[in-house]
Amino acid sequence: MLILMVLTIASIVFVLQGTGMHSQVITEEVKFNQLQESYFLQSKAVRDAAETNSQLNQDLARIQQYPSQLMQLKLVGLGKILTGIFLSLLAIVFILFMMPIRLAKMLKKE
Repeated sequence: MLILMVLTIASIVFVLQGTGMHSQVITEEVKFNQLQESYFLQSKAVRDAAETNSQLNQDLARIQQYPSQLMQLKLVGLGKILTGIFLSLLAIVFILFMMPIRLAKMLKKE
C-alpha cells in the first residue's frame, strides 16, 4: 500500500508541476511579445547604431533567447504531465495486479 500511495502522490506532483509550467508559458509569451514590440518600434538606423552592451543590444539578446526558454517550458512541462499520467497508470496496474492476490488471501482465511 505504501508503494501505491507513493506512486499516487508522485503522479499528482508531476501533473501539478507540468500544468504550472504550461500556465507560465502564457505569461512568458506576453512578456516576449512586449519585448519584441518595444525593440522593433525603434528604427533600423537606431538599432544598427546601438553600442555594445547597450540596453537595445541586451534586449536583442533576450529576444533571441526567449524562444528556447519557451520551448523548454513547454516540453519539460509536457514531459512532467506525461510522467504523472504514466505513474497514475502504473498505480492502476499495481492495483489490478494485487487484487486477485488479496482476494485469494481473504478466501483462504475463510
